[in-house]
Amino acid sequence: MTSLIPVEIAENARAWPFEEARKIVARLGGEKPEKGHVILETGYGPSGLPHIGTFGEVFRTTMVRRAFEQLVPDVPTKLIAFSDDMDGFRKVPTNLPNQEMLAQYLNKPLTQVPDPFGTHESFGAHNNARLQSFLDSFGFEYEFMSSTECYKSGMFDKALLETLQRYEEIMAIMLPTLGAERQATYSPFLPVCPTSGNVLQVLIVERNTDAGTVVYEDPESGTKVEVPVTGGHCKLQWKCDWAMRWHALGVDYEMSGKDLIDSVKQSSKICRTLGSRPPEGFNYELFLDENGEKISKSKGNGLSVEEWLRYGSPESLSLFMFQQPKRAKRLYFDVIPKNTDEYFQFLDKLAEESDDAKRVENPAWHITQGKGRGNAERVPLSFGLLLNLASVCHAEDKSVLWGFIERYAPGATPESHPTLDKLAGYAVNYYQDFARPAKQYRAPSDLERAAFQDLVSELKALPADADAETIQTQVYEVGKRHEFENLRDWFKGLYQVLLGQDQGPRFGSFIALYGRDETVALIEKALAGEDLAA
Repeated sequence: MTSLIPVEIAENARAWPFEEARKIVARLGGEKPEKGHVILETGYGPSGLPHIGTFGEVFRTTMVRRAFEQLVPDVPTKLIAFSDDMDGFRKVPTNLPNQEMLAQYLNKPLTQVPDPFGTHESFGAHNNARLQSFLDSFGFEYEFMSSTECYKSGMFDKALLETLQRYEEIMAIMLPTLGAERQATYSPFLPVCPTSGNVLQVLIVERNTDAGTVVYEDPESGTKVEVPVTGGHCKLQWKCDWAMRWHALGVDYEMSGKDLIDSVKQSSKICRTLGSRPPEGFNYELFLDENGEKISKSKGNGLSVEEWLRYGSPESLSLFMFQQPKRAKRLYFDVIPKNTDEYFQFLDKLAEESDDAKRVENPAWHITQGKGRGNAERVPLSFGLLLNLASVCHAEDKSVLWGFIERYAPGATPESHPTLDKLAGYAVNYYQDFARPAKQYRAPSDLERAAFQDLVSELKALPADADAETIQTQVYEVGKRHEFENLRDWFKGLYQVLLGQDQGPRFGSFIALYGRDETVALIEKALAGEDLAA
């Protein structure tokens, strides 16, 4: 539970989770819901491996949930993570093993497709487990629900019979949104074939409302087959399914991607037809990969949660998700260092801020659930600096970095600074996988050579323990003494020649961390034409 703040502050907070939570408050109209609690839902289609967008939806919905609890602390909340694992397996994702085996199970419910990884009873179960595993690793509070279990257990039976009773009204909503060919065979109900087990997209030729059944023509034999709409014998088309789920579960809030705007409109109309008010929510922008393309479970582009957590902290991922949810953002490895450092900057600012009204506008307040840093230590240097230290040291293990860190921050050890120790590990991983392969060192120009020699003289004249500001001043003065058209060219030369990259840290801070004598030796190697990549 997030630490409570005065309600009047929550009522006026501008941060987007509070804006969204106020929609739920307005929905309640000052009354407690009949079911006794508020339900927020997130949906997951387990046709491919869970990707980071799935995490983002659960994280963002959790932020709205916590904001609502600030506004109405006496109304309980529940977050449902719903998996549409009864959906038919329409195509084999290209990033899965055992492609030929999987191709034999097309159109089967995902919970009837064998697990290509061999770890679970089905492909749907495998992906559900993956989803729950990484949600659990972030400490989310949620109730997992399986479409297969809901349909087969009878939980949805009443709502399915109501859907059958309102069949014509639902068809009137859906048919105008479809092309002529699709209109000819469309039905809200997808029968599950009693013999093949396939989820069938077939025309319903008869309906028996009293018996609660539908009749379809078997596409292979041509015979008519009658099946109940209840008990898992039929599944709904997904827009109808979404609406039925809102109706059956009493969902109060669900957000979705911008690509589902029209789907939300149709599902909302169907939900009203079934007699319920559709949930509140908003449409977030989609994540893009480094090429600007939408990330996709089936393509496997973009990042997985596991990949992000190899190179950055959980909090850095949370910050990426929190910031500007209605703006399209590129989601690839280069965004990890920036979000890691920005998170700690927000955390430091939160620790210094005593005004609750300002604290709730800080992303770190939402990420830490109002607790701030808690018992965690203050990180004495940036992740960007650690990355560059790992780079110049060609670090294969974080213990190499600690030799420099302990000199830069006396008293800091892996035991006393576990957060910093994790950052050092991330920095080594990032260097090995991304920075090292991308490095391109070059020789200094004549102008740079003279400036480098001057910098060596100035560094040797400084005390070995000179602080970062003193060193930065000398680096800056050396650049001004030489005829660079722009001082940025001076710093760019330092980065390209000494670090093999176009950008880098504040150079005075880097020297303070790496060491005066070590930096002098590095510059002298560059001036001598030695290979700094070795």
